[in-house]
Amino acid sequence: MFRKLRIAILLMILATVGLEGWRSTSRLTSWEQTVHVAIYPIAGDDSPNTARFIADLEREQFADIGDWLQEQSREYGRTVLQPVSLQVAPAVNERPPTAPPRAGMMDAILWSLKLRWWASQHDAIGGPKPDVRLFVLFHDAGRNAVLPHSTGLEKGRIGVIHAFANRLQRRQNAVVIAHELLHTFGATDKYDLASLQPIFPQGYAEPNRDPRLPQRFAEIMGGRTPIDAGHAEMPDGLADTVIGQETAQEIGLLRPAR
Repeated sequence: MFRKLRIAILLMILATVGLEGWRSTSRLTSWEQTVHVAIYPIAGDDSPNTARFIADLEREQFADIGDWLQEQSREYGRTVLQPVSLQVAPAVNERPPTAPPRAGMMDAILWSLKLRWWASQHDAIGGPKPDVRLFVLFHDAGRNAVLPHSTGLEKGRIGVIHAFANRLQRRQNAVVIAHELLHTFGATDKYDLASLQPIFPQGYAEPNRDPRLPQRFAEIMGGRTPIDAGHAEMPDGLADTVIGQETAQEIGLLRPAR
């Protein structure tokens, strides 16, 4: 009898978690009300330049992400006045759990659970409770030419993002943040993980362009602008990116044809 009761309680918990996850997904992908996104700055190194950069961060420095999403949503006929509201939280002094390199499925699951627990302990922010939490680790550009891989998780609506602590690279930082933000909405990568080349056609902003190459824009989840068969470039900013049709379907901007 006790065993059956324990199983019933576990099933109720799983059902509650599943229902809450479904409601969260439906809210994010309905594009009918504002989604609240919190950005938590974290120093990715001990550089004084990084510390100064974080101390000077303001909400307006991320405004182009919200403006870009509003413009892209309108392209797909959505009319919500402010699709995303971004707020900057106080700096977090502890770094999140590091994802294991080349993790197997079990390692990835365990890391995801650790990250979600860690995030719940470091999500202090005023105002509305955020729907999405993005922990952005800033790095001194003078010390780091290449940054670690960023991650956005649909489950838990959490992103761990690596960016440069440099105002001159703010627009490229915005591209990375927007890419990972859309992962939390359910978008998938559309580039080859080995070569980093966008995958045709879903990773191309204009797959029907003639001639196909060079492309003029980057598909946001393709990550880069294809120039020729073996070369693609990082876009300078969000103005050089679009949300392609497959990504739009994944995040609810475009309903699949029936």
